[in-house]
Amino acid sequence: MKNQKTCPWQGGALLAASIRKLVHNPNRIVSPYLSEGMTAMDIGSGMGFFTIPMSVIAGERGKAIAVDLQPEMLVGLEKKAQKAGSANITFHQCGFDSLNVGQWNGTVDFALIFMMLHEVPDADRLIQEVHSVLAPGGKVLFSEPLGHVGKQKFLHSISMIRQIGFEVIASPKIHLCRSAVFQKTEVKP
Repeated sequence: MKNQKTCPWQGGALLAASIRKLVHNPNRIVSPYLSEGMTAMDIGSGMGFFTIPMSVIAGERGKAIAVDLQPEMLVGLEKKAQKAGSANITFHQCGFDSLNVGQWNGTVDFALIFMMLHEVPDADRLIQEVHSVLAPGGKVLFSEPLGHVGKQKFLHSISMIRQIGFEVIASPKIHLCRSAVFQKTEVKP
């Protein structure tokens, strides 16, 4: 069973193209929340537009975990990572109904959910899984595209994320996106 809303893997190279940095510079977007030695998770990683820069920022003492539904995206990312010399990336294929990331529960410092939550059939479950993998005080950068996600739908997502056990700590300006940064609260409300 495949989600019909998921970006086809054939478009992965376009989404990871260097020219995209003119609109969404990955270093500028994630560096306020990620530093050397941290563990980062890129959910819906595609072919690594954010994953590779996240692995560089995390450095040798840190790591990046690329999570994607489509094996072709992960194969493309692995080739790009080898070419870039990024040896600290773990490639993880999730399922259609679950991220299946329990092996990292409580160990992730930063998670990125960039322009993909609207493609997920059970956003509530995804956010619950992200909450579980984050270490205490872990942060999530959540962005959705203006063209696909209206203000009301975005605000509904914000409310759902808060109910699962996050607090909004920032609303960064990211071109063509609605965005929020969350921090995991110690106890679900």
